Amino acid sequence: MKKTNTLKRILCALLCALLMLPLAACGETKESRSVIFAMDTTMTLVAYGKNREAGISAAESVILSMDAMLDPEKESSTVWAINHANGENVVVPGQVADMLSAAKQVYKQSAGALDLTVYPLLKLWGFIDSKYYVPYDYEILDQLSRVCFDKVVLTSFPSSGTYTVSMPAYGEMSFGAVAKGCAADKAVAAMRAAGVTSGIVSLGGNVQTLGLKPDGTMWRVGIEDPNNPGSYVGVLNVGETAIVTSGSYQRNFTDVTTGNSYHHILKPQSGYPVSNNLVSATIICSDGTMADCLSTAMFVLGEVQSLNYWRQYGKTDGGGFDMVLITKDNRIICTKGLIEDFTLVNEGYTVSYSE
Repeated sequence: MKKTNTLKRILCALLCALLMLPLAACGETKESRSVIFAMDTTMTLVAYGKNREAGISAAESVILSMDAMLDPEKESSTVWAINHANGENVVVPGQVADMLSAAKQVYKQSAGALDLTVYPLLKLWGFIDSKYYVPYDYEILDQLSRVCFDKVVLTSFPSSGTYTVSMPAYGEMSFGAVAKGCAADKAVAAMRAAGVTSGIVSLGGNVQTLGLKPDGTMWRVGIEDPNNPGSYVGVLNVGETAIVTSGSYQRNFTDVTTGNSYHHILKPQSGYPVSNNLVSATIICSDGTMADCLSTAMFVLGEVQSLNYWRQYGKTDGGGFDMVLITKDNRIICTKGLIEDFTLVNEGYTVSYSE
């Protein structure tokens, strides 16, 4: 099998994000920048102003703590404890509860398009350890029997402020579809608590902004071209928000025997990589955790069903979202909230706006 150069794509995506990040105006506002590797991706944190160093340090601590907590292959992690609890309750921190709550909501509203318990299938395909493998049908059916997100139970104890999680003994869970979104949320919150009023974090396909640019103008964030990673199809002008992209181009491999390509976003109902007309789905939402959940779910649903989902759930005041869908035939579909915020920069694509 031919392995895709994942590191190269991560660096291209990072460059794509960084090229769109503004510099401080005329040196009037100083910038601090940090690059770390966590959650299997390169992350860049940028903060401006007099509290910038404290903000960067606080954000780094949050991300590294969550990385250790959420690694399903690390025996000291919270996720390992859940996966090896043999059906018993496990006490979990608030970040895990937040992610599960958001994932459960999207799971229910999308008829299971987002499912955190496909982890055994991801391992079977080799997307966890990069030992890629095309499974036989009977192997996929065997691991499909372990998909059980509907049986994952999150319990809150308000009097003590604690949470517990239980799942069937045969199940295994990963937070890969939501972890970076939550980490970005918490990193931005840590920056804000440290006194930072302008900053941005880029966590491997997830971009989240804090406030406006130091000069008071909007941020410009590029939407990556799935056909040419490292370049753009368009640019979004945004204030404080999260922008999260899921796509088939981000992590994939080619079977050298058949020439078939397979990507890492699996359809929970079949156990196979999603096959529809989308190559990427980008969500713009004030909540990074929810944006991460939605980007995966909308990619799984495909063009028609994801637009129907947006029409039903995306227009909620204070809790809605917009999205940019890119199709295999080079169409870009934006939801109508982006009419004034999206600018096409690649003439090889056409743009339409959905009501």
